Amino acid sequence: MVSETVDAAESSLNTDMDSDTLLALVLASLAEDAAEDIVDIPLAGKSEMADHMVVASGRSSRHVGALAEKLADRIKKATGRLTRSEGKTLGDWVLLDCGDVVVHLFRPEVREFYDLEKLWSALPEKADK
Repeated sequence: MVSETVDAAESSLNTDMDSDTLLALVLASLAEDAAEDIVDIPLAGKSEMADHMVVASGRSSRHVGALAEKLADRIKKATGRLTRSEGKTLGDWVLLDCGDVVVHLFRPEVREFYDLEKLWSALPEKADK
């Protein structure tokens, strides 16, 4: 079923993919590649940088790097857009800017140290201007 979601998103090139469809592609790709503890943090109303933040863990630096590579490839295949990334060289913490979805991939001990889920879930809703 997961691969069907990835295949469906990849089958139609969509450069204007909405954030929920992009989120579904990201989540399916990470699940397909055995990412651990995948968490979606909705950012709508909290930040203007993205609609969703996804945090996940890989078992090792190599696994984190592979998760990032596969995800970037699937997004490029589905949308034609390049995904900007930081941290792939070390593989402790890789940040992927996928547009409306920002992805943080960690080794488990690095994720525990930074605890982004706690930081972002504690932010109050942004007031309308």
